[in-house]
Amino acid sequence: MRNSLATELLFALSRPGRRAARFPDCDVPLQPLDELVPSQHLATADREKRPTLPELTEADVIRHFHNLSTLNMSVDTHFYPLGSCTMKYNPKRHERLAGLPGLVDLHPYQRINDQQGMLALLYDLQKMLAEISGLPAVSLQPAAGAQGEFAALLVASAWFRSRGESRSRVLFPSSAHGTNPASAAIAGFECLQLKEGTDGLVDLAELEQHLDENTAVFMITNPNTLGLFEQQIEEITEKVHAVGGLVYIDGANMNAIMGITRPGDFGGDMMHFNVHKTFTGPHGAGGPGAGPIAVREELSEFLPGPIVTSNLDDDGNPHFQLEDPPRSIGRVRSHFGNVGILVRGYCYLRTLGPDGVRDVARHAVLNANYLKSLICDLLPVPHGQHCMHEFVASAARLKEERDISAMDIAKRLLDFGFHAPTVYFPLVVPEAMMIEPTETESKRTMDAFAETIRTIAAEDPGFLHEAPHQTPVSRPDDVQAARHPVLSWTPEDGS
Repeated sequence: MRNSLATELLFALSRPGRRAARFPDCDVPLQPLDELVPSQHLATADREKRPTLPELTEADVIRHFHNLSTLNMSVDTHFYPLGSCTMKYNPKRHERLAGLPGLVDLHPYQRINDQQGMLALLYDLQKMLAEISGLPAVSLQPAAGAQGEFAALLVASAWFRSRGESRSRVLFPSSAHGTNPASAAIAGFECLQLKEGTDGLVDLAELEQHLDENTAVFMITNPNTLGLFEQQIEEITEKVHAVGGLVYIDGANMNAIMGITRPGDFGGDMMHFNVHKTFTGPHGAGGPGAGPIAVREELSEFLPGPIVTSNLDDDGNPHFQLEDPPRSIGRVRSHFGNVGILVRGYCYLRTLGPDGVRDVARHAVLNANYLKSLICDLLPVPHGQHCMHEFVASAARLKEERDISAMDIAKRLLDFGFHAPTVYFPLVVPEAMMIEPTETESKRTMDAFAETIRTIAAEDPGFLHEAPHQTPVSRPDDVQAARHPVLSWTPEDGS
């Protein structure tokens, strides 16, 4: 799994007597450790039970971790077509703006008058997200998309309870994001997955068959995970509303439609934004994120607080304050939410303006369709109509004819300096490769990526089965790692 390209471990660099820091001689009387530290926290005399720590200089440590950092793939260093993740370039001016002293040095427990600048920013962001979504009430509190889903489902549950209804079922199509059923289950709902039609879209007959007075929410990602816009979305929302249910729009793919159409206008009752995806917050490796939710007016009193509100002071100037909605589900995040990401999203929207937001969506769709046209003869797209921001190609034919799998292609792409697309998701496409170029990539980059795909498809299958060949780690056993994680290691453990 590790090869000659691997960076040496710190244990291998260790030499007896090396130190990164040296402390001055103690100028106070020494006191036995067992008088200072409870015995259960002290290492025993048994050497094997003491921590094994490498002995290194500061330069050793710095060089080691710097060398590791050069192995990372990121949107700043590589094309990153990770489908469903919207890995667009993050403008560096937003990093500088988010780091201004007036923002980063502000403490949430300061007087409300000291916070007016930050609150004004968050208030304006609420208004912008309301305009983009077509839903008037916004909470910036959720820390990520999945938490936004969860919070919105708690809002739905509270709303139904306030009406004396005990609806318990959440429906979602098989093309929905994987977090949808997880969020619904954690929120206390029963989950029912619906089969999609042969065209990759919601099957209206299948939906209608399962709609009844027990339906609480229908969760739909639009555009869906196949990169297709649900063209019957208004009819879908009408059918759900006819039985008294709510429609949740998963906003993970808003990059394809923002400024062009709005979830509130085609019948959505609530949704979340992924600020870190759509609005260029740097993300990956678990965070950070921000998942604000927007809801229609009737649901607003149940939103998680606090919400930024505004009124006029004695001089007629706007004064901002934090308020909890009257029947709020409570808090889902401390203080103002993940403010650093929210500030970056605000900067992005202010930079673009309404026309720029619309252009982003148009270029995202254009790039995806262009890249699809370059490789669809080699990697067919089962649902071949025009896609939105991403598309799902299938390596099934290559697998059958040449024993080259989606995983082989994904791993080999790393050797050519491209991050791999999402593979084997969604499950409805065999040997799936979900590719999302985003609007920030050039024609030249997409041409190079497509040419590399063709080069890989012509290579020896046996060679591809061992790919990647130019990375320190090749093919770890993902299944074994998930089922039997080993979270610590010492030289005594061996290789």
